[in-house]
Amino acid sequence: MKKVLLLLLATAFAASSAPKNLEIYWIDAEGGASTLIVAPSGESMLVDTANRTADDRDAKRIFATAQKAGLKKIDILVTTHFHGDHYGALQALAKMIPIGMFMDHGESVEIARPNVAAAYKAYVELAGTHRRILKAGDKIPLKGVDLEVVISANNAISKPLPGAGTPNPICADYKPHPADVDPDNDQSVGFVLKFGKFDFLDLGDLTWNSEPKLVCPVNLIGKIDLFQTSHHGLDRSNSPQLLAAIQPTVAIMNDGPHKGGQASVFETLRKVGGVRDIWQGHLALDTPKEINSPEEMIANFEATPECKGNLLKVSVEPDGKFTVTNLRNSFSKSYVAK
Repeated sequence: MKKVLLLLLATAFAASSAPKNLEIYWIDAEGGASTLIVAPSGESMLVDTANRTADDRDAKRIFATAQKAGLKKIDILVTTHFHGDHYGALQALAKMIPIGMFMDHGESVEIARPNVAAAYKAYVELAGTHRRILKAGDKIPLKGVDLEVVISANNAISKPLPGAGTPNPICADYKPHPADVDPDNDQSVGFVLKFGKFDFLDLGDLTWNSEPKLVCPVNLIGKIDLFQTSHHGLDRSNSPQLLAAIQPTVAIMNDGPHKGGQASVFETLRKVGGVRDIWQGHLALDTPKEINSPEEMIANFEATPECKGNLLKVSVEPDGKFTVTNLRNSFSKSYVAK
């Protein structure tokens, strides 16, 4: 009996001391954005809080995902920028689960718009003294991973990240787009998360015209294992210059049934970015089906009224191996960090 007890204790100790994985969840906000990161330490960071709806759909989906991840609170909330599809559900979510720190790029540059001013004021009041304004080069203190802000308030890092710094040969072909009609997109907080050999890039809704600050004439970011497509997979972002520089192994597109997922972005990811696989939060209904990813890599297919809100999840092991799983059908595929 004593030997059995010792064996059970030894097994329990080994399990508790085993290295833990980094986990990332993509909540289907149907064209909004919300990404939940749970570090190996158990600390959590939520990036954006998606849309405000009459039934609090997105807040409920985020809360359900936090519960699925075993969380009692959100340690850090990063709001990439102040558009309703990125922070609209915050007020409802804050009533469901405690939020520790609020981080953002600073005051909205669209504050002259009355609806923006009202929503931004509510955000500031909710954050109170627990707010931190992020600048390029700042570290976000999520225990167990390295998180560096590479752009914020349209100011980019000035020095390459470790392993980056090579010239980008297609910068000479760059052509700007017309100025964005929603300028807070280019204020987006963008960051690189590193866990061992693995790295993940999220640039919020940073647009085509601001992407060169990170990759031209020199690539300041380097190659990336996992890329959350910018701006829901719209061609107002995701320029060839960015994708040629970061060369993501895998892309996850947080598109909606009728937002993002444009055919030209799929083409640029595959032909210029060299991406192996694109996983989608939602089937892009306005893009030919054959251009979308294979069905097993798409979490949701239905139009909004019937959408189930299935998740995509990434689990990253300490050695850099990462596995993407579609929780709709449990289909998964593993990759090795560069």
